[in-house]
Amino acid sequence: MGRELLIVWAGRHRRSTWEELCADYRRRIARSIAVRDVPVKVRAEGREGGGDAKRVRAEGRALLAALPDPCYVVALAAEGRQTDSAGLAAELARLQGEWPHPIAFLVGSDLGLAREVRAGARWVLSLGPLTLSHELARLVLYEQLYRALTIQMGMSYHREPV
Repeated sequence: MGRELLIVWAGRHRRSTWEELCADYRRRIARSIAVRDVPVKVRAEGREGGGDAKRVRAEGRALLAALPDPCYVVALAAEGRQTDSAGLAAELARLQGEWPHPIAFLVGSDLGLAREVRAGARWVLSLGPLTLSHELARLVLYEQLYRALTIQMGMSYHREPV
């Protein structure tokens, strides 16, 4: 069974309302499976000069360097495969049953994820066609992971539309 969920993310790392909301979902998720939040900082030399393209590549390298080996990598990107909550629950259950190592979800900064990161992921997941801030994408991911786990356990948190 998958032993741990990792949320590995690049972006500004400061205490905020976003962090409080994510922490609430982490506590809920931790009742079912170990979960770890892994903020990644890009070294100063990765941010200087070269503009956004250089920065997104530096963030990509830092995200990949933060991953344990082995792990199942799920990259969040708008062009990825969309699924509904029940589909995410089924896919997560399948991974937990088949994959005995951490499952890592990668969330890019405001620039998104480097092409190399998306290409190397086993699954590119889209939260939908709308553009979300990276803070909001992280929160939505946490909520959907919690929802997926409650669906697996048959809890009443998730309700199908009437």
